[in-house]
Amino acid sequence: MPPVFRFAPSPNGHLHLGHAYSALLNFDRARETGGRLLLRIEDIDTTRCRPEFEAAIYEDLAWLGTSWEMPVRRQSEHLPDYRAALDRLSALGLVYPAFESRAEIAKLVSAHEVDGPWPRDPDGAPLYPGECKSLPGDARARLIASGVPYALRLDMAAACQRVAGLTWRELGEEQGGEGGIVPARPQAWGDVILARKETPTSYHLSVVVDDALQGVSEIVRGQDLFHATAVHRLLQVLLGLPEPAYRHHRLICDGEGRKLSKSSRSTGLRELRAAGASPASIRALVGLG
Repeated sequence: MPPVFRFAPSPNGHLHLGHAYSALLNFDRARETGGRLLLRIEDIDTTRCRPEFEAAIYEDLAWLGTSWEMPVRRQSEHLPDYRAALDRLSALGLVYPAFESRAEIAKLVSAHEVDGPWPRDPDGAPLYPGECKSLPGDARARLIASGVPYALRLDMAAACQRVAGLTWRELGEEQGGEGGIVPARPQAWGDVILARKETPTSYHLSVVVDDALQGVSEIVRGQDLFHATAVHRLLQVLLGLPEPAYRHHRLICDGEGRKLSKSSRSTGLRELRAAGASPASIRALVGLG
């Protein structure tokens, strides 16, 4: 079977040079290997994703000279797929509702840090400090029935007890000296959010479901998602999904060494194109000339 690649942007802003680099890498890898390239629109965040940004994605990618298979998968059109996966994890006893707001979680972390630093995940966010995992079932049911907002979290300790020797196959640039077969440490992320009351999925859950349903065999993405791969591998094993290979590439940074943002107009593809840039010059800018 030919390898299957994907580029999966979110339509919450215009594409920049970092997106161009990742899209071109996927396009080049598919062409070099005789593989297939899929485009997926990750639009589950209805508060930030907008149709005009989605239209701009298609325009910018076509201008770069990339092409992809149709139809494009839009996550907002496949919510039942994610709900089914969440139900499977719930049936295993691995999901629980947590009712604290972000502000309440911040207060809990501050209270804990009176006694010393509270543990943080690889992205620097504090691990979930609440105690909703120990709430009795009837108390949970009363809170849900009363309309209190909640997030559905993965019981990481229970999930890790079900999976031993978790690894992934890394084909890309090494990070922290790791490459080849990489040990996965999902417990570093704590009880991650899998869904919310109003949205039946999260990035972690939807990305593993989509990759499996679309038959993606090699995931080419930025090094900022290197450590998140541990969570994705855990979910793949728990859900009985196939294991892809991973290739985490370097990030395109600004002049101060920071990861590019969609709000950075100086590196936006539309702004660069308006200033006279060509697809060839974009390739050169990202080191693919």
